[in-house]
Amino acid sequence: MSLADKIRKAREQEVEAAGFFFLVRRPTDVEMMELRGQKMARAVIPYVIGWRGVTEISILGNGSPHPLEFDAEACAEWLQDRIDILSLLVDAIFAAYQAHAEKMEQSVKN
Repeated sequence: MSLADKIRKAREQEVEAAGFFFLVRRPTDVEMMELRGQKMARAVIPYVIGWRGVTEISILGNGSPHPLEFDAEACAEWLQDRIDILSLLVDAIFAAYQAHAEKMEQSVKN
């Protein structure tokens, strides 16, 4: 089972409804934002292309304390439920683009 699969599995629960049992997965923070009509958060996830200092304990609350190699799928799953981290990344990514756009505008003026 991949790390991304473990993250998704941690959001699962069994629910009884009308005498039947269903396995459901809790929506992530980002999925709830999208359900409420806010769509920007997920759009920046592909621009996260590495990490440092992330462990299974950071992500799952248990597991290996050793730093993990970057895993884009696991990163996407994790960040979708860590809006505190994702919002900082959104700000940084947009700030980087804004700085680039301003630099390009200045170079055109000169």
